[in-house]
Order: sequence, then structure tokens, then C-alpha cells
Amino acid sequence: MPADARPLAIFLMGPTASGKTALACALRERFALELVSVDSALVYRGLDIGAAKPDAAMLARHPHALLDLRDPSEPYSAADFRADALAAMARIHAHGRVPLLVGGTGLYFRSLQRGLSALPDAAPAIRARLAGEAAVCGWPALHARLARLDATAAARIGRNDAQRLQRALEVIELTGRPLSEQQTGGSGEPFPWRVLKLALLPADRGELHARIAQRFDAMLAAGFLDEVKALRARGDLSADLPALRAVGYRQAWEHLDGAIDAPTFRDKGIFATRQLAKRQITWLRAELDARALDPDQAGLLDRACGALESFL
Repeated sequence: MPADARPLAIFLMGPTASGKTALACALRERFALELVSVDSALVYRGLDIGAAKPDAAMLARHPHALLDLRDPSEPYSAADFRADALAAMARIHAHGRVPLLVGGTGLYFRSLQRGLSALPDAAPAIRARLAGEAAVCGWPALHARLARLDATAAARIGRNDAQRLQRALEVIELTGRPLSEQQTGGSGEPFPWRVLKLALLPADRGELHARIAQRFDAMLAAGFLDEVKALRARGDLSADLPALRAVGYRQAWEHLDGAIDAPTFRDKGIFATRQLAKRQITWLRAELDARALDPDQAGLLDRACGALESFL
């Protein structure tokens, strides 16, 4: 049987606040790697503190491709990510190095490796009707409907994620099939890279929850609310945009609107981040070809290096 001649790539995946960026940078210091961000919030300029974007000092030492690609007013899709990621990976390979893709956006990893299904175009009439229903009964009620029709999709979509709920229900109406079933199918094209998948999966959720709270408080101390105030002051952005539905930003916008007080904002922001981590862990556990690493066990870097040494 001929050897697999495809170029090599590494996927470093994990829930929010699991230490992915720090591990990726440490690995880059030991191997001929270049980093590619796989994060649906980090593609937006101006989403820095609340999105835990690497700071200028870290980026000067460890550059990341696919950061700051769009203004928050502009759309960015999984198809856009796939095209940008494949181009970045090709550039890195041409320079004799291996791309290490690091992040927590499962949809981006999945669309990159499996391709994109031929889903139907948007149907404005259906979307308008669904939005009208949500205005009456709330998005959680539509999430409950999705859970009955497509439990897999509902498990990875937040109860108030209007855009994704709307799209999932729209696709089901248009095709008569669950969205998750159609996404799993992919494009059918073979992925032109040989991949090592590393998944940071904490055994103790309590440790992860503590880090989430500590990081959220550190973001507040670093000026997260001032960052959101600056975005609001532009006058051309709203909380309905995909960029500003990112965890933390949605709750900050609600607080600055006067709908919730500061302690409630903090509690809701931390809770939403924990829910995001839960969805990310659920997705990662389904990645059966990934090598799981507990980020809270001693020797994480050594264990990750051992995996790379046997792969590269």
C-alpha cells in the first residue's frame, strides 16, 4: 500500500479557556509550525479583549493567520473560513513548515476537513415568519422545536442564537431533512491534508468553570466594557450582527442598553461562556479520531510534543 503523501497539518481543538493558545505557542517554539486561528470571533477587527484575542506581544512572537479579517459589520461564513484556511495552509507548506490550526469553532474545523454540503439558499419569507414567531414566544421556544426535529443541531446551537436557530429551522422546512444530517454529509471531496487532531478535554469541569470565571473577570479589569462602548459608539453596529452575538459581547451590549445591571451582566456572561464550553466539549467527544489531552494534568506540553514527534 503506498505511503500517504499528503502534506501534514495539526488541529489543536478545545473548549474556551482550556489553554489552547498557550499550548500552540509552546509547540511552535519546539517544532517547525505556523499558527492558524480557528475562531469565529477572532476574525473580526475590534473584538479583542472579550474574544481573548492574543495580544500584540504574543502575536509579534507567534503570528496567527486569519485574525482581523473582517469589520464587525461584515459577514463571514464557514465557506469563507474554509477558503482562507486552505490558502493559509498552502502558504505555510510552501515555506517548509507545518500548519497548526488552533481554536474552538467546531463548525470551522468540520467545514475545513469535510467540505460544505449543498444547502438551500435563504428563504426570506420563512425567515421573516420565524422571526415573527420568536418575537411572540421567544427564541428558546424555537430552540425547543428544533430539539424535537433535530436534536443533534439543537445540542450545538444556543437557546438564544437567533441566526443559527433560524437557519436550522429554515433548512428543515425547505428540505424535510435535519440540518445536522446534511452538514455531516459534507462535499464528498477528500481532504488534501493528513491531520493529527489534538483535543484538550478537561476531566474536571470544575477547573474549567473556575478558569472561565477568572478569565471573564480579567477581561472586565482589562477594559472589556470600554471595548464594547467603542463598538456601540460607531453607530452602525447592532446586537443582531453575528460578530456581536459572540459570547460576552451579547451580554455586555444588553448591560449597556440598561436591560441588566453589572452583577447580572457578569453572571450571564460567565454562564453563557460555560454553556459554550459545554457545547464545544460535546462536539469534541464526537471527534473519535482525536487524541484527547487533559489540560489540567501535569506534563501537558510533553504529552503534546510526544504526539507531534510520532506524527511529523
